[in-house]
Amino acid sequence: MIQHTRSTGRWGGCLAFGFALAFGSPTPEAAEAPATSPPQLMSLVAEAIANNSDVAMARSELDAARERISTAGALDDPMLELGVVNAPLDPLSLRRDEMTMKMLGLGQRLPFPGKRGLRRAVASADAESVGLGLQETINRIGRDVRVAYEELAFNAEAQRIVVRTRGALEQLAEIARSRYEVGNAAQNDVLDARIELERLSAESLQLTSENDVLQGEMRRLLGRSGSTTRINAAAPQLAAQPGPVADSASPAIENRPQLLALQSLVERSSNSIDLAQREYYPDFDLKLQYGQRERAPDGMARDDMVSLTVAFNLPIWRQSRLEPQVAEARAMRRQAEERLLAEHLETQAALETQLALVRQWRTTAELYEGTLLPQVRAAVTSALAAYRVGRVDFLTLRQAQLREFEVTTDLAEAIANHNKAIAEIDLLVGRSGP
Repeated sequence: MIQHTRSTGRWGGCLAFGFALAFGSPTPEAAEAPATSPPQLMSLVAEAIANNSDVAMARSELDAARERISTAGALDDPMLELGVVNAPLDPLSLRRDEMTMKMLGLGQRLPFPGKRGLRRAVASADAESVGLGLQETINRIGRDVRVAYEELAFNAEAQRIVVRTRGALEQLAEIARSRYEVGNAAQNDVLDARIELERLSAESLQLTSENDVLQGEMRRLLGRSGSTTRINAAAPQLAAQPGPVADSASPAIENRPQLLALQSLVERSSNSIDLAQREYYPDFDLKLQYGQRERAPDGMARDDMVSLTVAFNLPIWRQSRLEPQVAEARAMRRQAEERLLAEHLETQAALETQLALVRQWRTTAELYEGTLLPQVRAAVTSALAAYRVGRVDFLTLRQAQLREFEVTTDLAEAIANHNKAIAEIDLLVGRSGP
């Protein structure tokens, strides 16, 4: 995503002129009171959540994880057995020996009690973690849309400033030309004005190019493939304060899905340890067989026979197979606990940083709107009037107008940065939208 940066050297010359004649600031009432999120932004966030490919992939992953819960605790398929037992070979006969039978058997492996429940618990914890990961993805996409929207709003405001300034600059160039014709100004004033108009045209082209890139990024977030519809962002306005988060940072982050997902992984690891330890106990193979015997050679009937057997494995290879499994499960739990702690600390530090940025940018916006902007406007008006009568030179007028441009643009930038910090805070505390 493009981060719009300003350089006094790049902007100063091309936009220094004409703010005395510009029709208002980019956000004249933006910093007076907190504003609710524009309906367009909330609609874009909802569209992204519904159509973004990252969210779709996360939903499919959750569907797959949920399906694994039932299979994790399912029994193995039963084994059907067919055959002939105890048949003499010389000659082959099913009637000569009374122990010869046609056999039908059915077998089933039964895990030791508790294993199936633990397997389901591990799969359930996996699914819970994936579900929380889906919510984190939704929150992240919501944050990305809001940040992209603020970038678009700032870019659009800059283009509006350029259009207004160009009109004002043309009028200022005409004033300089009129004064030059009567000998009250130097020719250099007229040439400077024309040069700045050309540089302003180049700046307009650059802003248009940046807007195209931002529009493409927004379409990607919204899942609009092949769409040419452009998003026209509203004028920048200060978002509402983050509220009680500022007073209680640590409890606020406990609801972040990413942290809850890591907590689920810790629980999963604990269940994996229990399951690995349960492998010390044997599984059972239950087998039921039915044997059908033919009549004896003299025609006497023979009784059919039934067999029931239970077999179980002997988990004697503990040192080479079972103990490493338990050690691995314990190591995985330690890793999950360390990841949870690290993410918790990182989230808390990030939240404190964003809260500080919100306070900084809000104070800056209020200072510019309430104090600096009226002062520089008055200075520009005074300089323009003095230039008309020859009391100040053209350079003084340019400097006064440059200060107005800088404060006006800084105001719009402060509002955008404030709102982007609010979006970051919502992500860190587990909120998906404005």
